Amino acid sequence: MQLKAERSLSQKSAMIRKPYRPGMHGKRRRMMSEYALQLAEKQKIRLTYGLSERRMKRYASDATRNKIISKTDCLVRGLESRLDNTVFRAGFAPSRSIARQLVSHGHILVNNKRVTISSYAMRRGDIITVSGQARKTKAFSESLETIKKHIPPAWIKTDPDALRAEVVGVPTLEQSGINFNIPLILEFYSR
Repeated sequence: MQLKAERSLSQKSAMIRKPYRPGMHGKRRRMMSEYALQLAEKQKIRLTYGLSERRMKRYASDATRNKIISKTDCLVRGLESRLDNTVFRAGFAPSRSIARQLVSHGHILVNNKRVTISSYAMRRGDIITVSGQARKTKAFSESLETIKKHIPPAWIKTDPDALRAEVVGVPTLEQSGINFNIPLILEFYSR
């Protein structure tokens, strides 16, 4: 379970190892169309957050309809405030896919209520804790040291000893650390 998360951050990751396509003609430089660039960015963000096409389309349409804040900020807030991403950012899980599994198995409590929906939108003031049963599991007992070393973003305040995190702010593009070209993604969905 830990191997996948650690490998994706190491030099052995497939994306770092070979930045070109496989095969004899993979290293040849090829001009990509505007649509291909938009599609590639959309697929990168979808796979990073583990979203279905329908869910990603909904986040993009919500961002384009919002008149209060910028479209980019709205999309980042929607993606970053998901429960599975918040569990990952708080350091309770080594990857988003493992965080999603923890949420769907009922190991995560939001405001002392069991939530099994990974797309649950976190709000300012929400408190995330790990259930009593999950604290006894091997996954949390072994990863307690890595949880203590983890530095969460500014919008999350954590207490690693109590396995507790609180959402104290709103995620922004700078704090999220994602390096996607958000305008290309929004252009793709505005077709």
